[in-house]
Amino acid sequence: MRLTFVGELGWELHVPSEGLVDVYNTVMEAGKSHGIVDAGYRAIDSLSSEKGYKHWHEDVRPDTTPLEAGMAWLVNAKLKTGVDFLGRDALLAQKKSGIKKRLVCLKVKSPVPLVTLEAISRDGDVVGWVCRTAYGYSVGCNVAWGYVEHPEKISLDWVKSGKYQVECMGEVYDAEVSLAAPFDPKNLRVKGIYEDAA
Repeated sequence: MRLTFVGELGWELHVPSEGLVDVYNTVMEAGKSHGIVDAGYRAIDSLSSEKGYKHWHEDVRPDTTPLEAGMAWLVNAKLKTGVDFLGRDALLAQKKSGIKKRLVCLKVKSPVPLVTLEAISRDGDVVGWVCRTAYGYSVGCNVAWGYVEHPEKISLDWVKSGKYQVECMGEVYDAEVSLAAPFDPKNLRVKGIYEDAA
């Protein structure tokens, strides 16, 4: 099926277990002239983090909403209709009052590996925590996704106006904040468009 979790135009193969070895060997042989290599789960974590693809259990959990996770596009159409679903009233109320926490992307230039649960500071005050991180080889730095909180309401201006840092093992590192993925934010590569995609 045409699917990607790494931000590239690709395929996900669903193969009966008895055919796995033959399919693997055929794919590896066909890709030899293109430099195909095996890649592990850490590669998937790194690429999906750069692309901003969300992980259930890290970026999105039972205690977060689609609005807080930057995934309002998944529910906005339903919220405009009379279609009822579990959580609808809570989302409508949250949309009206505003969100108090928001998933943000932090690019951390330090080579120190981050592991999650690092503190996120904005203008010197701890405002959140890192929920997922990986080194982004395409962007050349640590890519950390984390939730920042505000006691009243989070606005785009509030997010963008602060100076952010991430604390790791007692050391503090400067971070660049964004609501967009650091790699291919226009989503061109999954459409096979490679110019100006990075």
